[in-house]
Amino acid sequence: MIKEVKLILDDSVRNICYRPYPLHPRGCPNYGKKKTCPPQVPFMRDFIDLTKPVYAIWNVFDFYSHVQRMKNLHPDWSRRQLECCLYWQGTARKRLQEEIISFKLSLLNHPFSGAIAIIACPEAMGVNVTETMKSIGEILEWPPITKTYQVAIAGAKL
Repeated sequence: MIKEVKLILDDSVRNICYRPYPLHPRGCPNYGKKKTCPPQVPFMRDFIDLTKPVYAIWNVFDFYSHVQRMKNLHPDWSRRQLECCLYWQGTARKRLQEEIISFKLSLLNHPFSGAIAIIACPEAMGVNVTETMKSIGEILEWPPITKTYQVAIAGAKL
């Protein structure tokens, strides 16, 4: 799905990357290593022109059905194992890529199509994705129970 949005920027969102989580006491192992991760990646306001239209591109993944399917396949697994992103995130990200391709195809005849940036990890650039999506009526569940979203942001490069 694709919709024009007004981004909710919050520099502190980048701190999510170094919060501890199971088996990662120092947060995401990519923090400070990948060029698409903080602190190397720029803030969104320094990368895209916020005076021009900005779009959210997203997909919704049926998390509840996935967990139920995994529970049927692996009745002895713990809740954490059933919900593990290793078993669903690849499929969900593939669907997001399909939405991104659709967006790019819609721009083929647009004069500024070459100047469009698509950011697949907007949190790393200081976008509060939860609040941005809420502003267009899409409520993200934290933690996810029935559905999960993958969200990219597109806009004109500065």
